[in-house]
Amino acid sequence: MNKDLISRLNEGPVLCAEGYLFAMERRGYLQAGAFVPEVVLEHPEVVSQLHREFIRGGSDVVQAFTYYGHREKLRIIGKEHLLEPLQKNALKIAKDAANEFPNLDLMVCGDVANTNIYDPDDKQSHVECQKMYEEQVQWAKEAGVNFIVAETISWLEEMKIALKTIKDAGLIAVCNFSIKSKDKTRDGYTPGDACKILEDNGADVVGLNCFRGPKMTMKLLPEIREKVSCHVAALPVPYRTTEKHPGYLNQIDPGCDCIPGGLVYPTALDNLYCNRYEMAEFAKECVSKKINFIGICCGAEAHHVREMAVALGRKPISYKYYPDMSKHYAHGTDKTLKKLNTNVAKEL
Repeated sequence: MNKDLISRLNEGPVLCAEGYLFAMERRGYLQAGAFVPEVVLEHPEVVSQLHREFIRGGSDVVQAFTYYGHREKLRIIGKEHLLEPLQKNALKIAKDAANEFPNLDLMVCGDVANTNIYDPDDKQSHVECQKMYEEQVQWAKEAGVNFIVAETISWLEEMKIALKTIKDAGLIAVCNFSIKSKDKTRDGYTPGDACKILEDNGADVVGLNCFRGPKMTMKLLPEIREKVSCHVAALPVPYRTTEKHPGYLNQIDPGCDCIPGGLVYPTALDNLYCNRYEMAEFAKECVSKKINFIGICCGAEAHHVREMAVALGRKPISYKYYPDMSKHYAHGTDKTLKKLNTNVAKEL
């Protein structure tokens, strides 16, 4: 860890894999709805393994799974007393995972998210937000993280509270908005204007994450890149969101009538899933637009990360098992394969 995040970004793209929330829910270690990362206490070995898979896939960043591990989320499930051990354990798991790969120049980051208590008309909620961010940032700082990501926040003013807390702690701040369907923050700012305000308030990296798929995220990035001079971040969800439904929270699947409630979010998104090559194209387009903090959010799996790394010109650890269809018994081109199979490949 010889160089800080900004020095790394100045040299070229940094790849950041996250999306632990959905990954753990799919694996059966976390409840959809509440979305509280209890898994870092109940099954830390599972979190460690996902970190390893993302690292092997080429992520430059090990992001501690503290997302939604805050006081309000734990209150909902009656476990607020677990806040500190949850936060500290998640940070330790991330640090330990990074230390397993001493030959890689990995960075470890902390994470804070939308508090779900912010109310623009309630000044006391602003105070409570700040308290929530302060305790999380302090634990991350004590753990020795390289920087902190503030993410999935839709209010500019709430993001400003998170940003100030991070900078007051003397840490590098990456501030990523989640933009709703009307292409603006919930308090009415365009992504470009909101990010410019954050830059003027000391943010080191600004951008977007979550809610939107690659195309709908890319739609908003040029304005941000034009408005700010700092580095820009882009971490979409790997789902094909559309102009009609830019965010995945309100999409439907017309091909299925058995989904409870009708909305595919969060447990029936499968039919909208992006393949690895779509995420690779997104990574390449980011580079072409001078967007250097590149990643993937809820829904991410290691194969997405690896393909994005390859698109950036890298050969991560798991490249050892990169697809080679020349060896396939029917679709392969290896001369030792039986023509009995390869000759009828299109008929199989």
